[in-house]
Formats: sequence, C-alpha cells, structure tokens
Amino acid sequence: MSLDKATVAKIAHLARIKVPEEELGHLAGELNNILSFVEQLNEVDTGNVPPMTSVAAQKLRRRQDQVTDGGYPQDIVKNAPEAAEGYFAVPKVVE
Repeated sequence: MSLDKATVAKIAHLARIKVPEEELGHLAGELNNILSFVEQLNEVDTGNVPPMTSVAAQKLRRRQDQVTDGGYPQDIVKNAPEAAEGYFAVPKVVE
C-alpha cells in the first residue's frame, strides 16, 4: 500500500491535523514506512502462538469476596450534596 500527497492530506483533514503543503511529501514517506513495517508484521505466522497477557507467566492473585467495612449507607450519603432513597443524586447529563 502506498500513500500519495492527496491521501495524506485527506487523512490529515479527517484527523483535524493542520499539515502544511510542503510537508505532505515527507509525511507520506513516513506513513509509507510505517505501513510497510506493518505489512512485514502481517507476514509472520502466529497461528501456533498461544495468546498471552504478559511476557512473564503468572497467575492472578485473588482475594476472598467478602463484605468489609460496610452496612452504614446513611452515614455515607449524608456527605452528598444531594441524596435520594439512600443513593447519591446527580444531575441528568444525557438527554
């Protein structure tokens, strides 16, 4: 895939980035280098590679699911600017 000046100008417009006309050629070259690198990465066969969340194999530490330090909602909501039925009342933000 190769980007020309017109395509780079359109991408810059869509991204709301002001790019001077004299820099479009240089930016097109930089973006083409990035895209060619991504194409190289797509050529690598990763079919036998298991998905991983970290480079170091580890198990997540878990804690007991216990209720602690609770049971007094009236004390918590009394500091709220506005409360209704034991909950924090906030203004509607989505119409």
